[in-house]
This record gives sequence, structure tokens and C-alpha cells, in this order.
Amino acid sequence: MIDDLAIITPAFLAGLLVLASHVPLGRRVLERGIIFIDIALAQFASLGVVLAHILHLESAWITQAGAFAAALAGAALLNLSERLWPELQEAIIGSSFVVTASLAILLLANDPHGGEQLHELLVGQILWSSWTDLLPLAGITLLVLTAWFGFGLQRSRAGFYLLFALAVTMSVQIVGVYLVFASLILPALAVRGLGGHRGLALGYAVGALGYGLGLLLSLWFDLPSGALIVCTLAGGTLLLLPLVRRKAVP
Repeated sequence: MIDDLAIITPAFLAGLLVLASHVPLGRRVLERGIIFIDIALAQFASLGVVLAHILHLESAWITQAGAFAAALAGAALLNLSERLWPELQEAIIGSSFVVTASLAILLLANDPHGGEQLHELLVGQILWSSWTDLLPLAGITLLVLTAWFGFGLQRSRAGFYLLFALAVTMSVQIVGVYLVFASLILPALAVRGLGGHRGLALGYAVGALGYGLGLLLSLWFDLPSGALIVCTLAGGTLLLLPLVRRKAVP
């Protein structure tokens, strides 16, 4: 049991850091009704990682720079499209995801390890997170939360997209595209209707329980951790959502 905890502790802390920025972002996404922006920007960041890989520029800092540059380009595109064609925003977001995912497949088509690379970007490798992975993730999380709660940068459309790009840059490389989407949407969905600090705190609790239980089950039953955490987050959301909605009804 002690050995199991030693293995999953860095992964669990990585999950908590991801949740710290993604839960408030997810609540804002639900408010604005642009549900798939998270998975689209996560895929932009993944495309940046793929570009760094095929150009053999795979030092940690260059990979981070590539991921952020791609996510920032995606954020700028979606910010522009929301300003010019708000009625088409969801269609543009969905199309952006499909196109960037297809570009990643094409870029890795002749790479002998391309399939493995794509798999890692989609489902992540959170169980193998190390203590050194936590440092840059913690720095980015602190920056996002300071800008969000301290300066209210999310209140402007451009600031919201900027913070989104920054948040997914690191998280997508640790937890993968699927878990980025689940971390953003499922805790926020579970507490939809609860405002203020109460809703935020309960969203964090749902996310932390989902990550903790998913990691333990993954270790005990030798199942893919990222996919299992998505399922435990979904299970917690399904259990909590009816209770929250009942309390929210006057």
C-alpha cells in the first residue's frame, strides 16, 4: 500500500494542479456556451508538440514553447472568429479540432513511433508523472490563477482565450487531450447551478475524488489511468448532478 501511494502521489498532485486552473475555466466555458473550446485548444497545443517532435526540437523548453505558440495561435483564431462570426463559433471550434487532429496524424504518418505519440497526446501518461513535472505545471497554474482571480483577466474575451491557451499548454502533455476536456467540463457540469465559492469548492472536490479514485483503480487493476480517470470523473458527475440541480431549484 505504501509503495502504491509513492507511485501515485506525484500523479495525484499533477491532477490537483490541473484541476486548480481547469475547474474555474470550465465553469466559465459552460456559462458562455462554448463547450468544445477546451478540446480544440488542447489539440492545438498537441499539434505544437508534434511539430517540435518531427523537427527534432524536443528539449523540454522548446516543446513547451511549441505547444504554447500553437495554443496561442488557436486562441487568437477563436477569439477573432467569436468577434466576427459569433453565430458560427461552435462550428469553427469543432472544425478547428478536426483539422488540427488530422494535421497531427499526417505529420506523424511516416514516424515509426507516430502511433505511440498520438496515443500519449490523447490519453496522457499521468501515472508516470514525476516530481520534476510538477514544477513547471505549478508555475503555469499559479500564473493562470493569479491572472484569473487577482486581476480578473478572464472578463475580457481576449484575456479569457489567452488564459485558456496558457492553461492547456502544460496540462495536455501530462494528462492528454481527453482528460483535459474531462477536467474542464465534468466538475463544472456536476456543480452547474451552484454559484460562488461553494460551487467552485464542490467542483474541486468532485475533480479530486475522480483523480484519486481513478489513479488507485488504475494501479490496482492495471488499466490505462487517463481513460479510467475520465470514467471516474463522469461517474462522480452523474451522482452529484441530480442532487445539485435539486438544491438549485427554488
